[in-house]
Amino acid sequence: MNRPSLKRRLIKLLIKRADNYQQNLILLLSGFGLCMLGILLVTIAEFLFGQSLQQELVALLGIALIIIGILLAMVGYISLSLLRLFRFLISDEDKKK
Repeated sequence: MNRPSLKRRLIKLLIKRADNYQQNLILLLSGFGLCMLGILLVTIAEFLFGQSLQQELVALLGIALIIIGILLAMVGYISLSLLRLFRFLISDEDKKK
């Protein structure tokens, strides 16, 4: 019956996320790869297609991949760096208590 508070559950979730280095690195590199693929699609749309609907659709797909890639890379980077610092700060506070 005694459920941990929302704050406590969130802290546990963030610590668990910070401890998973491989998955965080995979997120970072996948995001980078998707972003590069999106940039490649936008470049291909600009130089290979003439002024057409097909050019605009390929460019739109490229922009969508860029956005998804940036978000994935951002989550991976934050998990690798800031959450790791957060974990050390939290563990220092627990040791003081």
